Amino acid sequence: MMLRQLTAVMTVAMTAAFCLHAQAQSVPAPSAASAWPVAPAPGLYQAFGEREGLRALMDEFVVRLKADARIGEQFRETNLDNLAKSLTEQLCQLSGGPCTYNGPDMKTAHAHLDITRAHFNALVEVLQQSMDAKGIPFTRQNQMLALLAPMHRDTITVR
Repeated sequence: MMLRQLTAVMTVAMTAAFCLHAQAQSVPAPSAASAWPVAPAPGLYQAFGEREGLRALMDEFVVRLKADARIGEQFRETNLDNLAKSLTEQLCQLSGGPCTYNGPDMKTAHAHLDITRAHFNALVEVLQQSMDAKGIPFTRQNQMLALLAPMHRDTITVR
């Protein structure tokens, strides 16, 4: 296993442990933007270039998703501009920015799709490629991935 994948797996495991601890505490309910109410690392929103940087990242990400041989077919009929806009709002809110994600929660949004763990992992890899292309530091990538990782429970529909 490559070091990058191992780091991502460790990030997911640490996030899951933190989320279980947070769930046991008195924490507000998660929003539609997240699977768990986890606070972003300080300065994360700014590290991603605020709303404009997140939008540029998501514009690149959705193009890469559609072109990816492993999962591109799932995005064949998708309006990429709308997807990029929705993802921008979601990541903006998750990273501590002033946005409010008004889209559906992840369970509802993916309930009718046949998404496997392999699909989810491929999407994460494409996101990492997009973040690399935008020059996002590895530490900041992992901080964002830690916020996104708990969503696997609600997006994977084929076990």
